[in-house]
Amino acid sequence: MADLQELFNTAIEPLPSIDDKSFASHFDSFAGKQVVLLGDGSHGTSEFYRARAEITKRFIEYHGYTMVAVEADWPDAEAVDRYVRMRPGPRANIGGVARGQERHEPFKRFPTWMWRNREMQDLVEWMREWNKDKPEERRAGFYGLDLYSMGSSMRAVIEYLDRVDPAAGKEARKLYGCLNPWAEDPAAYGLAHIQGMRDCEAQVIQILRDLLNNRLEYMQNDIFDGEEFLSSKQNAFLVRDAEEYYKAMYWSSASSWSLRDTHMFETLARLLEHRPPPVHKAVVWAHNSHVGDARFTSMGSHRNEVNIGQLCRERLGPGNVSILGCCTHTGTVAAAHEWDEDMEVMKVRPSRNDSWERLAHDTGVESFFLDLRRDRLDPALRDALLKENRLERFIGVIYRPETEKVSHYSQAFLHKQFDGFIFFDRTEAVNSLETIQPATALGKEETYPFGL
Repeated sequence: MADLQELFNTAIEPLPSIDDKSFASHFDSFAGKQVVLLGDGSHGTSEFYRARAEITKRFIEYHGYTMVAVEADWPDAEAVDRYVRMRPGPRANIGGVARGQERHEPFKRFPTWMWRNREMQDLVEWMREWNKDKPEERRAGFYGLDLYSMGSSMRAVIEYLDRVDPAAGKEARKLYGCLNPWAEDPAAYGLAHIQGMRDCEAQVIQILRDLLNNRLEYMQNDIFDGEEFLSSKQNAFLVRDAEEYYKAMYWSSASSWSLRDTHMFETLARLLEHRPPPVHKAVVWAHNSHVGDARFTSMGSHRNEVNIGQLCRERLGPGNVSILGCCTHTGTVAAAHEWDEDMEVMKVRPSRNDSWERLAHDTGVESFFLDLRRDRLDPALRDALLKENRLERFIGVIYRPETEKVSHYSQAFLHKQFDGFIFFDRTEAVNSLETIQPATALGKEETYPFGL
């Protein structure tokens, strides 16, 4: 009987260079779903960004996808969306220019390199170029799924209401005043809550409730096809969820993780409601720990955590979802040792002998794809995989090589976690840039999202 390595070697499909025009066509059979989730094994690896970008471009161009939803905050991503879709309306900024405040450039908070990099700039420029000759309803949009922008989202809701309903804007300013002392340091709000100093839940829910109750009136006055109301509604949901998240993080890491990923899924669900399938479909970019079904990793089996990949399968149906993960054996990565520290280009340790990455490395193939779908996977390999609960490496924006097993590895059933596995044996750090010049001309009153 063939062993696991033999079966694995036989099943893999070598991939051409990411720069090869045929690269993304290898993933065409995963297209057509309502949602395709593209994961990365780290937030600082160039190959992961470039591979996902090529797949995303092909899915937009040949398979009709119109939404790119990423593990980023809504207000920051909206600045990109205004740029790539050339949306009319308020300038592409976050908060306060009309009142003389300093323009808030998106993605300037830690970790800046996660989205402010050359690889993302190339995708953003491609999306703008793709959209320029398309009718507005067919343009590909760029959206943020995360919830770390409490202060920016509060300001965005108030500014929207100031435009459409000044009395409501005044009331929102008063109610959000409960959270305002912690707007720029929301984690401190959670600490204040457990110390019995403050609870703002009722106020943020009231603002959301009032916004939703007035949605018909606001949308009738929205000359931008509901886009501005959608954004304000999402920012209000974000503030509500962030308020709950920062309270939960002091009680349970599992609860706060699940709240965050539930927020991501519900944001995606609102996008699918606003731009419904089958006319519109979404590509999601997030870490493997978010997109790979949590039920088949230690996250779900040991810590009772859920993630967006699991929620997509459960609530949209597995037949409407494809999940692809990217991993590497060694190379370099852009990361920090601790939160809020400077980025460094670090060496990635060779993968552990008991990991999926080492099994992939031992094929001797530089880069490959493994189709893990039940109807595509060799039954003998599936049986062998069922007996293997190996480790998988998760590097986020923090990398601690000295405690790598404890800090970055988790048990996983690869063939249940993903529908497909993309592997690059040796990878390089993402190309972080602080000031990025646009490749295409800006329109009147338009602002380049990454700084100009």
